[in-house]
Amino acid sequence: MTDYPAPHASQMISGGRVGFLLLHGLGGTPVEVRYLAFGLARQGYTVHCPLLAGHGGGIGCTSGTGWRDWYASVEAAHDELLKVCDVVIVGGLSAGSILALELALNRPRQVHGVTLYAPTLWPDGWSVPWYAALFKLVWTPKLARWFRFVEREPYGIKDERVRSYILRALAIADSADSEIPGYDGTTMLELKWLVKRVKKRLHEVTQPVLICHSRDDDQSDVRNAFWLQRRLGGIVDTCILDDSYHMVTVDRQRGLVLDRTHRFAAWLESRHAQPARVQPARVPAERQRQEAAE
Repeated sequence: MTDYPAPHASQMISGGRVGFLLLHGLGGTPVEVRYLAFGLARQGYTVHCPLLAGHGGGIGCTSGTGWRDWYASVEAAHDELLKVCDVVIVGGLSAGSILALELALNRPRQVHGVTLYAPTLWPDGWSVPWYAALFKLVWTPKLARWFRFVEREPYGIKDERVRSYILRALAIADSADSEIPGYDGTTMLELKWLVKRVKKRLHEVTQPVLICHSRDDDQSDVRNAFWLQRRLGGIVDTCILDDSYHMVTVDRQRGLVLDRTHRFAAWLESRHAQPARVQPARVPAERQRQEAAE
């Protein structure tokens, strides 16, 4: 019987020399990517799902931490994977996808592929409160403290059975007050700064990228995926889902997301396994003239 860790715990599953670094969303926990993690592990991949700094304790837990703290957790987990893997693919759900892109930008030789699940440059789905748009005018922590972002129905999950399971799991993780995960305005401001930083350099992401996004995403409109697709600097494979909401890694089409991720990884692995083409030796011009004379 599989020994499942607590929803808020980091986990690393040993496997082969190709590894996955899977990042949960803002205010979330590794339970959001667990189905994907175990599915990939069954295919023989090494998988690491870290708990980001300041996460795992419900709403307000991220206060006092910023994007650099979250990113430090990503780099530390990546370092662990590099000890046992030759090829590493970094993937992220929602805001975790922005952290994945930041790692790909900063470590281009050590990140070989990127998988983005419902990437969120800005929360603009149909269930996002209207007042969230006002936050676009906020650029200082003093103003940001007036905002509070709490997830609400349908919590990014279309499948009611799965939604119930995830909510129970997150309530257990947050034993202090059993609130649905969320974050305050200062946390959203940190994400805003990170997004601004990443957007400026998207053309430098030349690694192959897989994007999985739902056209009915309740938290992050599908135009986020299309915007990224046009601006990334390498090969982009985009999968548009038609029976899921925001949490595509756990919702109704999670099996399809897993399948597309596995196919992407297999292609990437074969690409890196191909021997480098032997370049013909360059013959000095003087020798060429001598040989021609002979």
